[in-house]
Amino acid sequence: MTILTHKIDFKVIASVTNANPNGDPLNGNRPRQNFEGYGEISDVAIKRKIRNRLQDMGERIFVQSDDRADDGLKSLKDRVDSVEELKKISSDKKKADATRFSELACETWIDTRSFGQVFAFKGLELSVGVRGPVSIQMAISVDPIDVNSMQITKSVNSVNEGGGKSSDTMGTKHFVDFGLYVFNGSINVQLAEKTSFTEDDAEKIKQALITLFENDASSARPDGSMAVEKVYWWTHPNKMGKHSSAKVHRSVQIEKLPEIDRPKSFDDYQVTVTPLEGIELAEIEGL
Repeated sequence: MTILTHKIDFKVIASVTNANPNGDPLNGNRPRQNFEGYGEISDVAIKRKIRNRLQDMGERIFVQSDDRADDGLKSLKDRVDSVEELKKISSDKKKADATRFSELACETWIDTRSFGQVFAFKGLELSVGVRGPVSIQMAISVDPIDVNSMQITKSVNSVNEGGGKSSDTMGTKHFVDFGLYVFNGSINVQLAEKTSFTEDDAEKIKQALITLFENDASSARPDGSMAVEKVYWWTHPNKMGKHSSAKVHRSVQIEKLPEIDRPKSFDDYQVTVTPLEGIELAEIEGL
């Protein structure tokens, strides 16, 4: 397979309607907001969704969530030990080959050769850091978001407390009425060469972005409440890139329509794209 030979930049526009796109565990699991009231989705949460989509495509994933583990393994250390050569390298105190370990890990797991990984676990005789070529920024809402809270109750006690209601019968659910979120990313060729990230891998990342919220439903994010509206995929003609990633990402401007006070859908915004000479742009509708 062909190693990636040209820089790639991308931008994703996603809408959220009556859902919690990314709860903050330090704030009662309310949707994340910055101090100015704009909504946030962490880059870690976005990468988790990309990993899940790649896993749905049949790819081998190193950082699997426990509820989606498809190999029966309970930890990252177990996943390393499941590859015989990796286990042998990591247990050899005298001849631990970090370079070969890194190469084999990238060859085995697509998320390792895409995002990178730090292999430093109890029981490993070496520590290996892999820098991945795919970098993703956190998602920020175009406008400040309104967060609503709803009291919810259960119709049955979890435990019997003398015939009365147990303390966990009541609960609170937080959600965003509507928000349009945007995040940017890039794929670096120099790092792709080190992890053997291929053209085919880049295409799989693109497909994962287009279908980002498939198989991601939960009580906080019901099916249809989060949608990818647009994916912009820029292909540069060379390794370094025709323009900086910052300039490429800024070439897409999203503004609320003048007559709209409180946006309720993606249609309440106008998206303007400035063409950049020498860069191929694919504008893709979300699925």
